[in-house]
Amino acid sequence: MSFASLEGKRALVTGASKGIGRAIAEELSRGGAEVVVGYRTGADEAESLAGEIGGLAVQRSEEHTSELQSHHD
Repeated sequence: MSFASLEGKRALVTGASKGIGRAIAEELSRGGAEVVVGYRTGADEAESLAGEIGGLAVQRSEEHTSELQSHHD
C-alpha cells in the first residue's frame, strides 16, 4: 500500500531514533515528506536515520520540557 504524495510537506516524528517511530519516519520519507527526526536519547541512531532519509535530527530539550510543564500547572 502507498500513501498519497507528501511532496512539499514536513513531518515531525518524535521517538524516531528506533522502533515504531523510526519506521514511521522512513515511510513518511518514502512518501516524499521532509522528516524531522525527534529524539530524547539515541543520538547516533537518530543522526544515522536522518542521514539515510535526508532529514534533520533534533534532540528534545529538557529545559524546554520544563518550561512547557510549568504552563500546564
